[in-house]
Amino acid sequence: MKIYRLHKKQNLPITVDKAWEFLSDPRNLKTITPDYMSFKILSGAEKPMYAGQIIQYIVTPILGIKTTWVTEITHVKDKRYFVDEQRFGPYALWHHKHFINEINGGVEMEDIIDYKVPFGLLGQWVHPILVKPKLEEIFNYRTSKLETLFGKY
Repeated sequence: MKIYRLHKKQNLPITVDKAWEFLSDPRNLKTITPDYMSFKILSGAEKPMYAGQIIQYIVTPILGIKTTWVTEITHVKDKRYFVDEQRFGPYALWHHKHFINEINGGVEMEDIIDYKVPFGLLGQWVHPILVKPKLEEIFNYRTSKLETLFGKY
């Protein structure tokens, strides 16, 4: 069983409060997701983030194939971190930790995603060709979009 990790850090010139306000609102996921993915929340984003929250959405990550994705917010520490885990969706495992740390003149945002692709050896073979580059593209888009919204550090 191969588990992969994507680790990204980004500094932004905003306060912890502003970072938390934006990042902990599930409705803002659409803003930081590439348009071609047709991200649409189906349910679960009506209330402020809390542990146990279930969010359902549809996303089109590759080849125009619509995918239903269900995540649970499993841990929340106000203005510090939250964790989302896939309950149903395209990955065999998806565990995403979001950290917000105050730094001089802004915040450091850190994402640590541990994930497993489905389909055993076939999935492992496709990972470096399709899955990893797509995840890098999506998170690079997020970095760029957040800099557009909040400025460069």
